[in-house]
Amino acid sequence: MAETRSGFVALIGEPNAGKSTLLNRMVGAKVSIVTHKVQTTRARIRGVAIEGDAQIVFVDTPGIFKPKRRLDRAMVTAAWGGAADADVVVLLVEAHRGLTEGVEAILAALDEQDAQYKGPPRKIALAINKIDMVPVEKLLDMTKVLNERRAFVETFMISAEKGRGVDDLRKWLAKELPVGPWLYPEDQIADLPMRMIAAEITREKLTLNLHQELPYQLTVETEAWEERKDGSARVDQIVYVSRDGHKGIILGHRGETIKRISRASREELAEFLGRPVHLFLQVKVRPNWLEEAERYGEMGLDFKDGN
Repeated sequence: MAETRSGFVALIGEPNAGKSTLLNRMVGAKVSIVTHKVQTTRARIRGVAIEGDAQIVFVDTPGIFKPKRRLDRAMVTAAWGGAADADVVVLLVEAHRGLTEGVEAILAALDEQDAQYKGPPRKIALAINKIDMVPVEKLLDMTKVLNERRAFVETFMISAEKGRGVDDLRKWLAKELPVGPWLYPEDQIADLPMRMIAAEITREKLTLNLHQELPYQLTVETEAWEERKDGSARVDQIVYVSRDGHKGIILGHRGETIKRISRASREELAEFLGRPVHLFLQVKVRPNWLEEAERYGEMGLDFKDGN
C-alpha cells in the first residue's frame, strides 16, 4: 500500500489577501466566508483536501492586522496560533500590493518566532496571489524582493479566484506533510460543526448586504437545529447587534432586507447540505456582546486572548 501523509497547513497574510478564496479552491467546496470586505474570517477554519495519498488540513486564519478592540486581538492571536501549530505555513501576498507595511510586520513577527523556535527549520512558503492583476516583470521583481527579505522554501504564483497555480501548490504541500494516517474521514471537508458553518453562511450574507461598518458590530449564532422526518432541517439563528439602530438596518423597510438575507442564506445552506432547509432569523440587541465570553466561544475564539 502507498504511504499516507497528513498534516496542517496554515494560510496567513493580511486581511483580504485571498486566504478564504484559496481555502475554498483547495477544498473544492465553500467552507470559509469570502467577501470584498476585510477581516471577515474570525476563527481558525479548517478545510480538508485530498491530494493523492495525502490529506491536507488547511487552517484559514483571520487576517493579521494591527488590533484595536478585544475581538481584533482575539482574531490576531488565533491567526498566529494557527501558524504556530502548522506543519507548513503559506504566506499570501497580494501581487498588486507587494511588500506592504502589513506584510513587513508579518515577516518581522516570523523572524522573531524563528529566533525562539526549537526544532527543525519551519517550512514557510510564499504564494503571490492575484497574479492576473500585474504584469509578469513586476511579479519577478516582487519575488526577488520578498525572497531577499526572507528565504522561503518555495515561491508560487497563483490566482486563487481563477485557480491558476493552485494545483502546483497543493501537490507541493502534499509532499511536504509528515508521513502518517489521515486525521479525518475521507468524505469530511471541514472540522467545523454544521451549526457554526450555518452561522458563518448567514454572517457572510449579512456582510455582503450591509454597509461598511455594521458587519463588524454583529455576530450570528445557530440557536437550534432540528432534523425533520421529511429529510429537511429547521435552523433557528440569532443575529446579535450592539445598537437598536443596527437592528433597524438589518430588518430594512418592511423587513425586506432580512428577508433577502434569509433567502440567500437558506438557499446556500440547502445547497451545501443537499436537502431542504427552513431558516428562521431573529435580530437581538446586546449592547456588550463584544465583551461576552460566550459569544467568543460561539465564534471559536478564546475570550482571554482579547485581553
